Amino acid sequence: MSTLASGRLLGTRPILFFSIILLLKSFLAWTVVFPDGASWTTLLKEVPFVLIVFSLIEWFASKRKFTYYLIANLAMTSILFAVIMYYKYYGVIVDYSALQQVNQVTAVKNSVFSLMDPQYLLIYIDVVLMIGLLFFRRKAKEVKKAFTRKENKRVMIAVLSVSLALCLFNVLPNSASMNEIVKAEQMGILNYEAYRILANKEIQYVDSSEITQEKIQNVKNVQPPAEPKLFGSAEDKNLIILQMESMQNFLVGLSIEGQEITPNLNKLVKENSYFSHFYQQVGQGNTSDAEFVVNTSLYIPPRGAATQVYAGKELPSLPKLVKSVGYDTATFHTNVVEFWNRAELYKAIGFDRYYDAEFFGTEDAIFFGASDEMLYKKSIEELDRMNASGKPFYTQIISMTAHHPYTIPQEKRLIDLPDRFDGTLVGDYIESQNYADHALGEFIDDLKARGIWDNSLIVLYGDHLGLPIYSLDNGEKDLMAEIYGREYTYTDMINIPLVVVNPGDEAPATYDQLGGQVDILPTIANLLGLPLDNQMHFGQDLFNQSYNILPQRYYLPSGSFLSSEELFMSGSGFNDGKHYPLAGNGNNEQQSTEEEFDRALELLNLSDSFVQSLPNWKKK
Repeated sequence: MSTLASGRLLGTRPILFFSIILLLKSFLAWTVVFPDGASWTTLLKEVPFVLIVFSLIEWFASKRKFTYYLIANLAMTSILFAVIMYYKYYGVIVDYSALQQVNQVTAVKNSVFSLMDPQYLLIYIDVVLMIGLLFFRRKAKEVKKAFTRKENKRVMIAVLSVSLALCLFNVLPNSASMNEIVKAEQMGILNYEAYRILANKEIQYVDSSEITQEKIQNVKNVQPPAEPKLFGSAEDKNLIILQMESMQNFLVGLSIEGQEITPNLNKLVKENSYFSHFYQQVGQGNTSDAEFVVNTSLYIPPRGAATQVYAGKELPSLPKLVKSVGYDTATFHTNVVEFWNRAELYKAIGFDRYYDAEFFGTEDAIFFGASDEMLYKKSIEELDRMNASGKPFYTQIISMTAHHPYTIPQEKRLIDLPDRFDGTLVGDYIESQNYADHALGEFIDDLKARGIWDNSLIVLYGDHLGLPIYSLDNGEKDLMAEIYGREYTYTDMINIPLVVVNPGDEAPATYDQLGGQVDILPTIANLLGLPLDNQMHFGQDLFNQSYNILPQRYYLPSGSFLSSEELFMSGSGFNDGKHYPLAGNGNNEQQSTEEEFDRALELLNLSDSFVQSLPNWKKK
């Protein structure tokens, strides 16, 4: 369309001009977000919503129509832009509930900017040009004058009526779909966003009297053994939990052209208990969600970060469990404690104290906190002091340097990767994890030198994925295929390592049973010899169970879960879902059952209901 023609259209039929503009932007969003991209159906699913908004402007606005059109255009453009950017990291469709995360975005702006392909900003080009017009008085007068033209009200009523009918036709038949991406594609992105606001269904909670540990075990289809293996094998030992930032399982044993990427992790894996089929269970809260799940053996909430939704509750937890037998407890994180509302979380789960940015300072800062080297260097002094008290302790230490977008300083880049990794997210990720492993190795040496290692149960795991499939370009996907020897899949993406170090225990072993972060608390309780008879938990002891079922939320569509054989990703429901084998052998034949699907959903509802029934600690 020529500039002259578009100018005429803007001047004579702004409703058509802006509708065409937003249709083009919708095509861009659909191309990025949906597997099949945009099609002619995009027109029928996006334009009716746009026409409703503009028809209302034409009907009610007698003055400042240009301003209203500009504001509406900016608002809908921003929704489409947010959908693109959010999908690039989380792989889900953003909705209004993500507004709770706005204060977190400024802290992780480097990650946000790294995902922003410059061409995406072109979605705002028309908005910028129109705002620019306002600075040229003559042009601005001409444009505003053109907008004083009245559209025929009968025509606008007809347009509004037909558009509303089309929106309802797109929304109502598809409201039952479980997969949010499928639902947004069936409804249209703008319709979906409106639907999420207007149809915010109340959760049907289970009565607290019906939630028992026996019921949870029956739904999970597991029963605790009468004489659990390794019970009490770490009794009275210190407990050190190392939560490793963005650490995925493919790093274990990985070498690139003769360079071992994580030699210290590899040594831990070879010499201790290693769980190769272990998976993240986090959501919007990412790292803080991992802290929550590991310390409570509960699932994340259906919406929002656990630290923001559940932190006001009196949560049963690992710190409270070990404190009941005399342990001192503390947690270490180099960010400010206000980030993700951690101060409230730590009160809710009962840590005696926390160490945050105020303690670690700004020396050797990377991203938004002191480096892993400083984390371990300063933490070990506190661990030494706690160890000297003669009282057993539990400390959780959270690494952070290997944080997205992985652009660590040059002096921290300790390996030289082949040229094909230069300037890629995959290459930066591997280099940052190599540095994190180096810092971990120094910490391990220090623990051993101070005599803490031999008297400690040490648990190491990744907090969440580091390389989202949706963030990788084709070249980066090729690099991941080179590493795996096959296509990089969703199963690989959420697979994180778990290593349990219990000096003086049994021989090193690799366990291939399914496990998730919710299982860490009961596994630790068994090793420490602490019964969980009076503490509700949704995980299971990984040393004593072979079957498992792990519900997933947020990074995967609602209704997704892991069974002992595969990852199931929901469609509209179970029957049109997708199946990804844990073995990664490319066999997509169905292994999980609809009965397991129903049980996974029931587990989530039981967890939601249980937390909802807990008293608020703030009101004590």
